[in-house]
Amino acid sequence: MQPIPAHAADGPTRMRDTQGDFLLPPPAPDSRLPWRIDPVDLRRLDLYAVLTAAGIAPEPGDQEAVDQLSRLPGSVHEALHRWLAGR
Repeated sequence: MQPIPAHAADGPTRMRDTQGDFLLPPPAPDSRLPWRIDPVDLRRLDLYAVLTAAGIAPEPGDQEAVDQLSRLPGSVHEALHRWLAGR
C-alpha cells in the first residue's frame, strides 16, 4: 500500500486510492446529458421501490397493473405510498 501525499489526499488531484486503483475525476456539470426521465417512468420506479419496501414482491404478471398505475396522477401515487408505508 502506497501512502498518498498530503496535497493529493483530497479533491480532484488525488490519483490513486489506498489500493492503487485509479480514480475517475468528478463529472463536469456542463457535460451532462440533457435528458430527463418521464414522470410515468419515475412513478413506475417509485411504485416498485415502495412495493419492495413494504415486502410485496410484484409477480411477472403484475407489470401491466404497475404500468397502468404509473399513468395515474401524482396525487394517486402519494396515496398509494402512504397506504403501503402504513402511515
